[in-house]
Amino acid sequence: MSREKMNRLTLRDIYKAAGRLRKRVFRTPLLQFEALSGRTGREIYIKPEFLQKTGSFKVRGAFNSLGSLSPKQKAQGVIAFSTGNHGRAVALVAREMGIKALVCCSKRVPDFRVRAIRDLGAEVRQVGQSQDQAYEHALKIQKEQGLTMIAPFDDPLVIAGQGTIGLEILEDLPGLDTVLVPLSGGGLISGIALALKSADPKIKVIGVSMESAPAMQKSLEAGKPVAIPEKDSLADALLGGIGLDNQYTFDLCRRFVDQTLLVNEEQIAKGIYYTLTRQNLVLEGSGAVGISVLLDRLPPDLGKKVVVVASGGNLESGILRRLLAGAPLI
Repeated sequence: MSREKMNRLTLRDIYKAAGRLRKRVFRTPLLQFEALSGRTGREIYIKPEFLQKTGSFKVRGAFNSLGSLSPKQKAQGVIAFSTGNHGRAVALVAREMGIKALVCCSKRVPDFRVRAIRDLGAEVRQVGQSQDQAYEHALKIQKEQGLTMIAPFDDPLVIAGQGTIGLEILEDLPGLDTVLVPLSGGGLISGIALALKSADPKIKVIGVSMESAPAMQKSLEAGKPVAIPEKDSLADALLGGIGLDNQYTFDLCRRFVDQTLLVNEEQIAKGIYYTLTRQNLVLEGSGAVGISVLLDRLPPDLGKKVVVVASGGNLESGILRRLLAGAPLI
């Protein structure tokens, strides 16, 4: 599959990605969340993508994308822009493949995420106050140095890699009714939704984002990609625009995502705390938004079997200390 504009991303592309990733990423299990199941009267399962090597699902797309590079592209190196987790995944995969990597982040990206990228051997440049500004800087460097761009979401290879999560969910729970997926640029939910809807259009796919800066939801409401200001959030990994030149994820979300929901900072904090104290799992804010929805605003028509994609567990240590001390997060 080429990085050039494709007419249509299909289930076949996700199966190709699954073959490429079989020995590269961890096949995460489904974990039943007993406390939340009892609270909601449904079977609630967590898909624990925070168990991946870099603490998030992003390694799937990164492995699929970098694994498709030509020898010349590998020799020249890659560049990425990121709010943290994608950059960390690209850095890991590039190191394992012996590829030079440069990651552009905005100055809003937390220091612990920047350090994690550097610790994996990638060069990091911080510029601007938004992911869009980091993207513009990355484009400039890409043109100057002839690097290959590894986009965080709007790339068919990345989307197909994330879509392997949907295949695994279907294999483990073929009777599922609904999946709740964190929503930012749309790479994760696009791949999962394509896989699930290809199997059964009746499976409900719900995207969850934070109230403070829900770029994809605002774009879907407007009927076109729009830019919105970034604001600080416990779900910092969900920050960033979808790109005004979006080629894939906006259309895929419009076609396959049934509903989008928003949670506020208090709800995100509750989701993190509830998961830690009731399931002994540490989730970052972006990974907990699906749990937050089920705690505070249970959507109607979920069905009996519900899967929550817990996308990441890279929680800043200061936030974790406050959690353990019982201190408020906001």
